[in-house]
Amino acid sequence: MSVFDTGPDVRIGIDVGGTWIKGAVVNLETGAPAGEVLHLRTPAGGTVDAVADTLERLVGELGAPGTAAGVAIPSIVQNGVARSAANMDDSWLGLDVQACLGARLGIPVTVVNDADAAGMAEARYGAGKDRSGVVLVLTLGTGIGSALIVDGMLVPNFELGHLEVAGYKAESRASAVAREREGLGWDEYTDRLQQYLSHVEFLFSPDLIIVGGGISACSNEYLPRLSLRTPVVPAALQNSAGVVGAALQSAARSEGPLSLAV
Repeated sequence: MSVFDTGPDVRIGIDVGGTWIKGAVVNLETGAPAGEVLHLRTPAGGTVDAVADTLERLVGELGAPGTAAGVAIPSIVQNGVARSAANMDDSWLGLDVQACLGARLGIPVTVVNDADAAGMAEARYGAGKDRSGVVLVLTLGTGIGSALIVDGMLVPNFELGHLEVAGYKAESRASAVAREREGLGWDEYTDRLQQYLSHVEFLFSPDLIIVGGGISACSNEYLPRLSLRTPVVPAALQNSAGVVGAALQSAARSEGPLSLAV
């Protein structure tokens, strides 16, 4: 069955990571990839031209000519321009990524911060579906990504991994990679996560915290050990969240401000 048999409301979603670039055609009615999620290796060095070449190949392999795309990148994004370059070459800094990739791919392209993309997907289709109020989505991976959704609307570029807690940048001590790097047991790691989440809870008083990233698969090891006023739940969409959220952002660009409430 063709991906286009799912209905007209489809977009390409692409998630550019430090190791893999993932992409799929996404059915925005269901929030599910309408076909296989493809994985291509992120080129070493992560230069603009090398990544754009990989995206051209990926879009071609998806077989959805003319379909608009959303691209999630590990950068602060303002009006399509990259304002930071985590795990990417410095050539991205100050670049109008939206215009650049649109020209290279020959289709309408919308660019979004990768944590924002994952957060939007969880709020619309995942663990935050049908939740009003303040929803905070955190991804624990190489660093700590964060997205804040207030009554179904995204607050973009909410960089909570860079908060200072006990004299340290939070993601240097409470990310999944920090746990692996230091060989922390779950008790010790949960203590660090508790300290970080308590600080975040005090600052923003969320109604729900969703924890994603690869470590969410082990959530039973640390979530029951946490003690917070706010409910804390694991993410539901796992590795497809960034792809789905990027596709959502593409729809927002063409259809106007996007509410994540269904």
